[in-house]
Parts: sequence; C-alpha cells; structure tokens
Amino acid sequence: MGYRLNKTVVLVGMMGAGKSAVGRVLADILDAPFLDSDAEIEHAANMTIPEIFARDGEPFFREREAQVISRLLVEAPGILSTGGGAYMQEANRAEIHDKGVAVWLDADLDLLWSRVRHRDTRPLLRTPNPRATLSELYRKRVPIYALAELRVRADPSYTLHDMARRVVKVLLNRPDVLEKT
Repeated sequence: MGYRLNKTVVLVGMMGAGKSAVGRVLADILDAPFLDSDAEIEHAANMTIPEIFARDGEPFFREREAQVISRLLVEAPGILSTGGGAYMQEANRAEIHDKGVAVWLDADLDLLWSRVRHRDTRPLLRTPNPRATLSELYRKRVPIYALAELRVRADPSYTLHDMARRVVKVLLNRPDVLEKT
C-alpha cells in the first residue's frame, strides 16, 4: 500500500517523546523525506546543540531553530522532527499550522524520564535536579503541545513501529495531509 503525503508532518512533544526515532520509521513507511531540525542546526553551526547553548545561549539557538523550521516547511512534504522547545514559540506554531500539520507525541512524565535520565545531551536538564527540571518543563509545555492539531499517545509497551503506525492511522483521518494511493 502506498501513500501520498500532501503536507509536512511536524512531530512535536517533550524531549524523549520519540520525535526523531518515530519520525525516521514514519518517513520510511510513507516513503517521505525525514528532516530533523536539531540535526540541521548542528550541521549549519558545525556544533552540537549543547555547545550552541553553552556558547551562544538559548535565545540565539531559538532564533536559528525558527529559521531552520521555516526553511524546512517549504521543502517537499516530509516528516519533520523538532526539538522539544520549538513548538513553544508562537511564531513556530503559526508557521507549522499554516504550512504543515503538528502531531503531538504525547508521552507521560515517567516514560520521558526513563528515556532521558541517562543521557547527558540535554542542555536543559543540566541542573542539580534534572527530574524536577523535566517535571517543570512538562508542566509548562503540555498545555502548549495540546494545541497541536493531532495527538498520538505514547505507551511504554509500544515499539517505534507501533507508534509510527498509530501516527499513520491518525494522519489518514486528514486527507489534506495523507492519502492512500
């Protein structure tokens, strides 16, 4: 079975929700390009995200992020994984809703913590109490993620393919975004 992707699908959600991992599988299922805004930023800067945060700060990073997302949204339709904070910016949300479709990968706090607690690549979690920091980010961000047009609930028992198939099922309810061919 084939698919035709008519708009870019923008995966949003907390760090650890699976945006990049699920996005790669989803892109493969839909035979669409996979784009990762964080990877694009790192490539353009020739630095990692933590290095950019350390050298230039979060406001500078957010400016670059908005530029990259804007550019990626006008390319051929694909699957775009964004950083956890990208959707928090009102201008990014407006552009995503205008040119693509936002899909919130909704994972609960315990699942997110289980996925990020052993990784040191999350600059926002470089605090004395990273679990409390993640909890605070979660509390602040979930109401904004809930503005996404579509939502797919994550579960610890789901494989990457399970999640990707769930995203496809939700997208098929939007023929302006995805059609079977």
